[in-house]
Amino acid sequence: MPIPDHVAALRARVGTDLLWLPGVSAVVRDGDHRLLLGRRADTGRWAIPSGILDPGEQPAAGIVREVLEETAVAIEVVGIVGVFSTPVVTYPNGDRSAYLDTLFRARPVSPEAARAARVADDESLEVGWFAAHELPADLADSTRERLEHEREFLAAPDDAALFVRP
Repeated sequence: MPIPDHVAALRARVGTDLLWLPGVSAVVRDGDHRLLLGRRADTGRWAIPSGILDPGEQPAAGIVREVLEETAVAIEVVGIVGVFSTPVVTYPNGDRSAYLDTLFRARPVSPEAARAARVADDESLEVGWFAAHELPADLADSTRERLEHEREFLAAPDDAALFVRP
């Protein structure tokens, strides 16, 4: 997985110490309510698109960029499901990070954009659309959790973003 330049610069100073980083992820559904997933190159597991924001980048713009970079699908953000912190992740090289993740709901900008889905960078091995009853068995735990957040959000009567109450 490529490390963003600004994170590489931090890593040069702090080594593998824990970094707290702004992240974005999206539950992207097409017109048939299928879910966009990519099989991650680092873990081999299927996951929703996600990534790290660039310095000064707006979260919605960041997830639009990440989805396009990873899957070649142009999307529009339709809402925020919630904002959550993640557990610490230890990468194979020993780097440790935790993320403040903004989870969005999104859709392709058009049917043509949805059909463009393909592996678009070296972060994914495969990309595809999946019906709810056909999700891969090797779905990342973080994606299962985010899909549960989406389900809770959609079941809430007021469409308010979710958060963990203190």
